[in-house]
Amino acid sequence: QVQLVESGGGLVQAGGSLRLSCAASGRTMSRYGMGWFRRAPGKEREFVSAISWSGGSTYYANSVKGRFTISRDNAKNTVYLQMNSLKPEDTAVYYCAADSSYMDVAEPNPYRYDYWGQGTQVTVSS
Repeated sequence: QVQLVESGGGLVQAGGSLRLSCAASGRTMSRYGMGWFRRAPGKEREFVSAISWSGGSTYYANSVKGRFTISRDNAKNTVYLQMNSLKPEDTAVYYCAADSSYMDVAEPNPYRYDYWGQGTQVTVSS
């Protein structure tokens, strides 16, 4: 079992930045692909970004490409999402997830993920 805990959310003005962290415990995440997803009020969950277990592959939703950067530190069992140039439409609960398939890919499909965190709220004011 893997437990995931997100942190770093908060309230920020449009144009600002936040860095989300997702700490894994219970099992090393070094061979797990990791992803970030979000759910805005009244909307479906959507893919944000993913990173392969080696860190060699990343993938971004078009809506965040060029503004968000995903990274990981396997020694710290932590994955990050640096969010810059935030917009009000980025307001959502952000979730991290772990894919235990051991495939070294950056996976955008949420159904490929086995473990999910509880989420952290990000609110961007205009």
